[in-house]
Amino acid sequence: MNSQRAKEITASPEMIHVTYNGVPIYIQNVDAKNETARIYPLDHPNQEQTVPLQSLSEQ
Repeated sequence: MNSQRAKEITASPEMIHVTYNGVPIYIQNVDAKNETARIYPLDHPNQEQTVPLQSLSEQ
C-alpha cells in the first residue's frame, strides 16, 4: 500500500477493511517519510506495532 492511500484510509469516516499478514487491522497513523504505519489488530487494540506500508493490503 502506498502512503497516500494509507493516509486516505486513516482520514476516512468509514471503516475500510485493511489487513496485515491476513489479520484485519486499524491504521492509527502513517509515517510517509519512513514508509511505515502504526497499526493494531481489530480484536487486540493493545497490540500496537509499526509495520512497513508495503505489508498492508486493502480488502
